[in-house]
Amino acid sequence: MSAYGLTRARTVGTIARAVSEAGGSPARLFGRTGLPLTLLETPDRLILLRDQLALVEAAVREVGDPALPARLSMQAGIAGLGPIGAQVRSAGTLDVALRRVETVTPLLLQTATWTGVRQQGEEAFYGYHVTERIESGRQTNEILALGYLLGTARHFLGPAWRPERAMVTGASLPGRAEIEARLGCEVSFGPRAGLVFPARHLNAGNPDRLDPTDRDPAEAVPIGGDLAACVVHLIELGLDEARPSIDDIARRLGLSRRTLQRRLDEAGTGFADLRRGAMLRRAEASLSAESYAIGRIALELGYSDAAHFSRAFLEWTGATPSQWRRSLRAKTRSRHGA
Repeated sequence: MSAYGLTRARTVGTIARAVSEAGGSPARLFGRTGLPLTLLETPDRLILLRDQLALVEAAVREVGDPALPARLSMQAGIAGLGPIGAQVRSAGTLDVALRRVETVTPLLLQTATWTGVRQQGEEAFYGYHVTERIESGRQTNEILALGYLLGTARHFLGPAWRPERAMVTGASLPGRAEIEARLGCEVSFGPRAGLVFPARHLNAGNPDRLDPTDRDPAEAVPIGGDLAACVVHLIELGLDEARPSIDDIARRLGLSRRTLQRRLDEAGTGFADLRRGAMLRRAEASLSAESYAIGRIALELGYSDAAHFSRAFLEWTGATPSQWRRSLRAKTRSRHGA
């Protein structure tokens, strides 16, 4: 498991739309959490779990609606979970679905979390827990998760189904009455967030089962689980706005520059190498698009002009950007002519 939780940015667009519809500012929301607005166009990219928690918390403050997370997740339903939703919809029973969720969630959707089912006598507990030590935004994120948990159960038990009760961590819950109205049950406090319901419901069959062969193979791509992979994701996000420095990345991770350097050294890599690789991948992707001028690509990667970018690209690949682009065109023509 990753030392720092990562999550796919699937909820980001839904949150931004809700804030905009309520008269808030998505740009201000993203600015407060230091996330690029380009995430709205790329929901499968990875962000820090702590950044998602901060974004949800900031959205609640922006619109003044503590029940916003529950409303958003219930509107999105299990389709909003992407690969996890596909796992749920292809399961034969609710019990099988929830056990699949426990296995694949930290691999495909969100690391540093636990989501699963536990049975105690005649009761079942379908829970969600953030295992990373994050306090800010934790309860708000749990409310978001409860909506998704409820959507998963309702896929098998029907849209009107209600749990016996829901649970969140903490000692108080702002907007409790409205949240309870949204979830359709009482909310109490406990060591983990989740839904409590009769265990017999676990045997419920799937009324609309998805053919497993219809799933997109890309949905089975696991999340990289080490610090170096986490740093690469943060660098790639940072490139959407400016060339990120090691100090920028260390700050997002809550580490000192020296600690981050040491941990990357222990992993057999370094920040400069990781950033160079990320910049090369971004450069090649941009050069593949004919509409992108080399000067524009240079500026987007933080170079003062095309000449400086060309020299760097030549050092990375042994070819100038123009030569690389011509070579790509030739390979494309050859494939199409074959």
